[in-house]
Amino acid sequence: MNALAVLRRHPSIAIGGVIVLVVFAAALLAPWLSPHDPAAQNLVARLRPPGTAEHLLGTDRYGRDVLSRVLYGARVSLIVGPASVLIASILGLTLGLAAGYVGRKTDMLIGRVFDVMLAFPSILLALAIVAALGPSLGNMILAIGLSMTPTFGRVIRSAVIGVRARDYVASARALGAGHLFTIAVHVLPNILSAVLVVSTVAVASAILVEATMSFLGLGVPPPTATWGSMVAEGKGMFLTAPWIVISAGLPITVTVFGFSLLGDGIRDWLDPRSG
Repeated sequence: MNALAVLRRHPSIAIGGVIVLVVFAAALLAPWLSPHDPAAQNLVARLRPPGTAEHLLGTDRYGRDVLSRVLYGARVSLIVGPASVLIASILGLTLGLAAGYVGRKTDMLIGRVFDVMLAFPSILLALAIVAALGPSLGNMILAIGLSMTPTFGRVIRSAVIGVRARDYVASARALGAGHLFTIAVHVLPNILSAVLVVSTVAVASAILVEATMSFLGLGVPPPTATWGSMVAEGKGMFLTAPWIVISAGLPITVTVFGFSLLGDGIRDWLDPRSG
């Protein structure tokens, strides 16, 4: 099945992919698309409404250009989302492989660790880690990645158990193949689709968690522009200057929707039985 046939059969991949590509393009081109420095204050121009040529989306209470801050805020979300998911996927893949392939006491031990971590909502676990380490971009990525690891580990463990029971794995072991060879040649290639699906959907969750942490003041320290901090700054002036919250909240919604749609489409494509 070629790419066009896949997109016709699963339009959610095309729609979600276009949304994600547009957001990535806006983030990458922010230095050229932004009409102003996102951190530059101009108290004379504070709280100007949208619609002027100089400030297309208006200004905030410090006179900073909202459009510029939205574009640069996309950079933070698109760094934190994929980077934290990369950490979670690496840790989850390692632990999930160990639990699913080795089994027995290893599976029980790793399972109990996952149970303890899953007893707390991922946002609370991430907040606790950042509160202990201090707010910064690196700490936020690490915290979100660690909080999402059990989800990856559980999915990968289940996929590994299913693959381990296949005849070709038993045949490879009977022919004398080592554990590392069996995992690399027979197990990993057959679970990558599950890793891809859960990773795509997890980016949406990571962006939401990042926005929540920034909203609570535990994200990237100011004056760096983030969507969550913009919502926090504008919530007290929503009746008089609603464009601040809307300009930041709408990109969060659209970006999360795009990644979720893309993940659902990839899942339906790789596993038609899930549709």
